[in-house]
Amino acid sequence: MAVVCSQIIGWLERLAPKHLAAEWDAIGLQAGDPGALVTGVYLALDVDPGVVEAAVEKGCQLIVTHHPLIFKPLKALRWDLPAGRLLRRLAVAGLQVYAAHTNLDVAGGGVNDALAARLGLTGVVPLGGDQGAELVKIAVFVPADHEAVVRRALGEAGAGHIGNYAHCTFRTSGTGAFLPLDGAEPFIGRVGEVAEVAEVRVETVVTRQDLSRVLKAMLKAHPYEEVAYDLYPLLNRGVAVGLGRIGHLPEPLTVGAWAERVKTVLSVPAVRWVGRDRQRLVRKVAVCGGTGAGLLAKAKFQGADLLITGDLKYHEAQTAQNLGLDVIDPGHFATERPVLAELARYLEDRAAGEKVDLTVWVHGESQDPFTFV
Repeated sequence: MAVVCSQIIGWLERLAPKHLAAEWDAIGLQAGDPGALVTGVYLALDVDPGVVEAAVEKGCQLIVTHHPLIFKPLKALRWDLPAGRLLRRLAVAGLQVYAAHTNLDVAGGGVNDALAARLGLTGVVPLGGDQGAELVKIAVFVPADHEAVVRRALGEAGAGHIGNYAHCTFRTSGTGAFLPLDGAEPFIGRVGEVAEVAEVRVETVVTRQDLSRVLKAMLKAHPYEEVAYDLYPLLNRGVAVGLGRIGHLPEPLTVGAWAERVKTVLSVPAVRWVGRDRQRLVRKVAVCGGTGAGLLAKAKFQGADLLITGDLKYHEAQTAQNLGLDVIDPGHFATERPVLAELARYLEDRAAGEKVDLTVWVHGESQDPFTFV
């Protein structure tokens, strides 16, 4: 059974909520129809003619990309120019295109967590840590014999996440009372008669951005015609998110040995290095997929011996030297590509959980415009 494109978008935005994106960014469904049926998803860092033709060849209906296809507003749509030709080909092929950019950079399980995991860092936390997500407590009153069904629906919709635990709830038992009025169709009791029912108060927490989806799932699972529930904004916050990651090596390595490891793990023939002593030991490493020179000072002040990122410029390299921070630059492409495999696993797991047929492909060819000669 195929899945609707909008449902896959919902999975993607659960992983990388749109509110995490920078204000200047262009994300979301950029081409196509959210109601299109999808049996195949093609993942790539960019949308280019090679990606489009590969997606068509694999029988995909959706391309998920990291870098937006349309970043600035189009002033013309001309078939004799590259952008116009590409958009026309997408339309003719019936392909949808969805972009997750800075929201995927920041999100847990996104670009930077994938890079940190690929490099084997431990104790990883956000480098540019922002305040965690706003939390809301839900308290819902459920007849005792339906409590498990409603509690499961809450957890499966995304409520009850606390640290490394999911489906977290608290229950208290009591007695609910109500009087069905004319026009009511009560699940329990009769119109005009006061009913008393053994009920359970189920409490859980949810992020504000997930609240709408969780409430919808709760109301669908609840047997009552009118559901009694309370919402409480909380002062405590969810897991912190932010650009970059910082963590520890399982054991110290020299800068030179670490550079060789980066080349091997990220499959690059060479890296650029900013530093003065190849024998200096590295214990704490910061990473930022793509472009992370803006995090040089944060990396140093949080105790990093080394920052791994791409797109380092001349004066930024001088700043790193002045800070006494080594930098290894494997390139923009190499530091972002690891997220594609993680994204593929995530979508495959979601599809399996929903019991829908979905094949996910990762673009196998390098899209790095730079080549060592």
